[in-house]
Amino acid sequence: MTLAPSQLALLVGLTLAWGLNWPVMKLGVTVYPPLTFRALSMLLGLPVLAVALLGLKVPFRVPRAHWRELAMLTLTNMVVWHVLVILSVPHLSSGRAAILGYTMPVFSALLGAALFGERLRPRQAAGVAAAALGVVLLLWHEFDRVAGAPLAASVMLVAAACWALGTQQLRRTAIALPTLTLSFWMTAVTTVVMLAAAALVERGQWHAPNAAATGAIVYNAVLIFGFAHAAWFTLARSLPPVASTLSVMMIPVLGTVSGALALGETLHWHDGAAAALMVAAIASVLWPARR
Repeated sequence: MTLAPSQLALLVGLTLAWGLNWPVMKLGVTVYPPLTFRALSMLLGLPVLAVALLGLKVPFRVPRAHWRELAMLTLTNMVVWHVLVILSVPHLSSGRAAILGYTMPVFSALLGAALFGERLRPRQAAGVAAAALGVVLLLWHEFDRVAGAPLAASVMLVAAACWALGTQQLRRTAIALPTLTLSFWMTAVTTVVMLAAAALVERGQWHAPNAAATGAIVYNAVLIFGFAHAAWFTLARSLPPVASTLSVMMIPVLGTVSGALALGETLHWHDGAAAALMVAAIASVLWPARR
């Protein structure tokens, strides 16, 4: 398993954008209604994606025969994940929300074996085990806090499992269209859902965002919905599911460290040990095998 230079560039950019976004998102939903925050981020991110499609001359059109499959991909990869995560983040620390969300590779390995007959090679199995142990270590000092918010923690785990299923489905999709096209329409449909949910639940809380909320919305619009999701979908379609999921395991580490620096969350030795395990998990799928 090797990465092309373009894939490596996507992975590095994705890790930085998503990892740093956890404290940014936590700050945003602390001062602004969460569903509205997410809906505005998506709404402003759509033009960024549209400009990318126009500049690269990527088609917008999706044949009607693919609409049903695209709807299922949107549900598992975008709608469920974003609704559940944005409702859970206000009740969890930013770093620990990232950790719970990135239990996804473990769920992906389990779902791949149970639903799609995937067999993990020994090195891949060791990588999944390292990732799982890293998650446990990152949560070591947070068990009491997570236990105090069991619903939020459980919802994050459901979101991670659904995202894992979506990643498996995306890898196997029969839709022969560019990833940017799929990313644009999945984001567009999810934007409509989020706007409807925000209007239904948070209409009475609507107000002009302050400087902190505006900065967080712009960050999410440009870097998350304009770049990161398209980058992730590209990796998920071009790499085997285990490789694509384990390759992003530095994101919760970066989320934990950036949350500590930006929001004053405390770091412990377990965080360093977990970082080493995440690196091992990544190496298990990306380090070249002996010939």
